[in-house]
Amino acid sequence: MNDVFDNLAEAFQPAPSPGPGRTPGPVGMAVLMILWAALGLAPFVFAVEDLKLATGRTGSPGTLTVVSCAPLGQGRYDCRGSFVLDRTGETVQVAASPDSTVGDVRRARLTPEGDRAVPAGTSGVLAALTLPFLGVGVLGFLPYALLYVLRVRRGRRPAVAVGCLLTAVSLAGLVVGVVAAYS
Repeated sequence: MNDVFDNLAEAFQPAPSPGPGRTPGPVGMAVLMILWAALGLAPFVFAVEDLKLATGRTGSPGTLTVVSCAPLGQGRYDCRGSFVLDRTGETVQVAASPDSTVGDVRRARLTPEGDRAVPAGTSGVLAALTLPFLGVGVLGFLPYALLYVLRVRRGRRPAVAVGCLLTAVSLAGLVVGVVAAYS
């Protein structure tokens, strides 16, 4: 039992700082910063289609009724629905959002491919903004990291403040988006 406490105490001791040659060189740091930026920008790119649908720029309006949700394991579901087009009254079988429950009836938009329906209106837009808010959180401390890597001392404090603010905004946006998706 004593070993457990000793190991726990050792875990909180300061680690030795890396010596020369133990950090990536300039090329390695440049690659890491580019990858960090790409990771932060990717959610914006992947959210474009759902944002276009939720705001009504693409797709066909209608009403989605969730018919079934099959569990895939580990809290994941594959939901199917019946979509009634406003324009023609035609019924189309589509994939519904995995956060749906059987019996949900909501306004939605059918993708141009006609294979899935995305919630429309305010809740659909907020749910579609979840990914961009994640990107904001990832990019929040990138300016500080760039200043650190470039060994620029001026501006680090404001960069940390901006990083904290962006992380808080990101967290709030993620919570609002997830609540909107599940309501």
